[in-house]
Parts: sequence; structure tokens; C-alpha cells
Amino acid sequence: MLKKCLMIVLTLLMFVPSAFSQTVITVASDATWPPMEYINKDKAITGFTPELLAAMEKVSDIKFNIRNTAWDGIFAGLAAGKFDMIASSVSITDVRKKVMNFSDPYFEVKQGVITKKTANIKSKADLKGKKAGAQIGTTGFLVTRKIKGVTMKSYDEIGLAVEDLYNGRTDAVVCDDAVAADYALTNKQYSKKLTLAFLLKSDKPEYLGFAFKKGKSQDKQKLVNEALAKVKASGEYDRIFKKWF
Repeated sequence: MLKKCLMIVLTLLMFVPSAFSQTVITVASDATWPPMEYINKDKAITGFTPELLAAMEKVSDIKFNIRNTAWDGIFAGLAAGKFDMIASSVSITDVRKKVMNFSDPYFEVKQGVITKKTANIKSKADLKGKKAGAQIGTTGFLVTRKIKGVTMKSYDEIGLAVEDLYNGRTDAVVCDDAVAADYALTNKQYSKKLTLAFLLKSDKPEYLGFAFKKGKSQDKQKLVNEALAKVKASGEYDRIFKKWF
């Protein structure tokens, strides 16, 4: 009788997806960066990146556990092992590659400059003598502070920078072009007064990648790259891209 019961259990297990086969990857995301990753009206983390991760789950044995994490502590948290991966529009740079590992690129980004529609700011040269805001530690902040004659103001969240611009406390905001377009062109409130004035030119393309702790998580990084490649090859990546942009 015992043998028969064991055979029944083993047979059932063959047809039931096993949670034990999944690789759980804890993900940190600063969900203040629409439309890439943000909190929607239902208090859920949504956006291009979360939807891409969901598609990657479907073609792999990965389970992503996304945690909303403040930007100012996100890299320290990764280094301390509080989570396995950052999926938060992190640009792949030579400086960052010295202290963390990156997945294959999943998005190309440029830096957009938001201004008031009435401002006469059409190029980088026009920023001289102006006050510009950006989220601290982002590419937008690092690029803008190198422009001569610009007074920089840093913010913990990009939304606070846009609000200051809207209320006339700064002259421009610099951030990823997708985020700049979302705030300046599609936001019901801000689009009335703001615009995406221009894009800052770069010497080389800038890409976003999923970040991992240096010297750790090689197996998880490999699984992420494989899942990303499958989503791209299937055409699902293009569908998600068109939905959000």
C-alpha cells in the first residue's frame, strides 16, 4: 500500500510545476522613474522594466521579487547583499563596472533637457548661467555638472526636480530621455508649461543594464542574460517597447 501511495505522489509531481526549480532573484528598483519603473494608482510597481522582467519570468525558471528601494541607498544595498540585482534604469558606465557587474544591455538611453516652453534654452550652450536640477547620482546629474556655467541642484527623486522647474525655482531638469518625455510631454499637469527642449549629445551610446554585486551572483546573472535574449528573440521585447514608448 505504501509503495502504491508513493507511486501516486511521484506521478502527480511530474505534472505539477515545482517551486523548488525556480531561482528567486531579489530585485531593487527605485520606482520614481516613469515610465521605466514607478508606482501606479493601485500602489503597484509598474512600467517598462517590471513588464520586461515579467516577460523574462515566462521564458525561464526565474522568479523576480521586486522591492521598491530609495535611489540614495540602492548601490550600497547591493554591495551589502540586501538584494541580488538592481533593475532601476542604471546606466552601464566604466566607473560603475569597477564596483559592480552588469547584465547585457536592455535599453539605449539619452539625456533629455526639460525646460519651460517659454524659456529660450535650445542647446547646451544656452544652459550657461542657468540653474539645472537632476536626481543625484544619475547620469543626468553627472553630465550636467560638467557643463561650465551651470549651477547644479541635486534631488533625491526626479519628480521633486520637475516640480521645482514647474514652479520656477530652476531653469532646467536633466534626466533620461524616456523619463523627460513622460514628464514634459504626456503628464497632464506638467505638459501645459514644460517641454522636452533638446537631447544632450554623447560621444558614445549609453545603455541600461541590470546590476549585480561584483564577484557574486554569476549564476543569476547568466540566467538573466539568457532570459533577456529569449524575450528579445521572440519579439516580445519589441511589443513591450511599443506599448510604453
